[in-house]
Amino acid sequence: MTEKHGAPVIVWFRKDLRTDDHAALAAAAETGFPVIALYIREPDGAGTGPLGAAQAWWLHHSLASLGKTLRALGTPLILRSGAAADVLDTLIEETGAGSVHWNRRHDPAGIAIDTDIKAALKARGITARSFAGQLLHDPARLQTGEKKPYRVYTPFWKALEREGEPHEPIDAPESLRSFSGVLHSERLDDWALLPARPDWATAFKDIWTPGQAAARERLDDFVDGAIEGYRTNRDRPAIDATSMLSPHLAMGEISPARIWHATRGLKMPTEDVIHFRKELAWREFCYHLHFHFPQLSDRNWNDRFDAFPWEASGRNFALWTRGRTGYPIVDAGMRQLWQHGWMHNRVRMITASFLIKHLMIDWRRGEKWFRDTLVDADAASNAANWQWVAGSGADASPFFRIFNPILQGEKFDPEGTYVRTFVPELEKLDAKWIHKPFDAPESALSKAGVELGRTYPKPMVDHGKARERALAAYKSLKDG
Repeated sequence: MTEKHGAPVIVWFRKDLRTDDHAALAAAAETGFPVIALYIREPDGAGTGPLGAAQAWWLHHSLASLGKTLRALGTPLILRSGAAADVLDTLIEETGAGSVHWNRRHDPAGIAIDTDIKAALKARGITARSFAGQLLHDPARLQTGEKKPYRVYTPFWKALEREGEPHEPIDAPESLRSFSGVLHSERLDDWALLPARPDWATAFKDIWTPGQAAARERLDDFVDGAIEGYRTNRDRPAIDATSMLSPHLAMGEISPARIWHATRGLKMPTEDVIHFRKELAWREFCYHLHFHFPQLSDRNWNDRFDAFPWEASGRNFALWTRGRTGYPIVDAGMRQLWQHGWMHNRVRMITASFLIKHLMIDWRRGEKWFRDTLVDADAASNAANWQWVAGSGADASPFFRIFNPILQGEKFDPEGTYVRTFVPELEKLDAKWIHKPFDAPESALSKAGVELGRTYPKPMVDHGKARERALAAYKSLKDG
């Protein structure tokens, strides 16, 4: 079915808040027909909105940025709330639109909604066109030799490599033809996406600039600098050595193909580029898992973990969320998360391991906390990575791999720079003791102005005993 000649084309934006490398928008522009740009605030659970409060802050600014970009191209961004099918039906009646374009989403709930909408539109004689581009692969098509989904990352990566280079990114349209009628749009401010009384996101703007222009600038800066040495430096939280593109990817302000394309032909150690590309591929693997296992955020991939004896301590969970565990690298990470809506990747693993294995708290509680507090919250990556740490996921780290937060801090933050940044009460403590103030002599603590139990908490658990408890619980699971 082709578009009705001259009839407006609705481009339904979801988590693809960009004009660059946007296949649905490009196809609409090529028709030469009027383009109606639409973003729908769907009911909770539909999959296009923010996953939590921190990402709602990002969404507000991202929509504002996209609206400004679209106006410059010649058409406004229309904001409406409601079930997507109802909103689209109303807009089609108002405008006489002959087709609806969108880029495919890959979450199970979103797929179900889109499938029903496409069938309903077709029945009415309205063209519905969906496009690829949100991922580097098609989870429904990429399969093992046995025609099954991949469960292990390395074979998945090799299969992705065999697919060849991703498509060349599509440049943004130079202009768009606008619909001549008057269309109602809800006010972004009325959606109350920004925190107020209190505004706990005050520091976000010091770190982040949402929008596709900022995403491209961050990408350019990364490939011109930090990607060299990425393989080793990415594990050092005190060094600005990661791309920081994850929130832009999560909201679709930049496409994975655009990022991949930017790494072509770089004159630097190949291992750095390959390692960075493998991080992109890990995101693809997470989506692959989520597509084939829709309950990834709610159920253990490995159902043997259903019998795991989790602790239900609300107090311990609260101390972890506030960064008051008594282990500096853990506390620094949790405080960075609260202040910036983001946490360094290495420290995410350390803090998650601590919650699961030191405190014996169900990974699902940690996943929900991250989902609400991360600006880069992503349903697939968040769930898959938490299950990876817990040992319950696909190709997971074994449960008996229990991070020692002291050794992790000493290895990856040897001078304590990261800890001093986010745990200022330890700022003057000597590097020898910065990751284990509980072992420091009283003279060192006194010199640094640290009083354990008052200015900085004592460890909430002993590492050795917590490790033994976790291993015993895991053994009982195996023996059961």
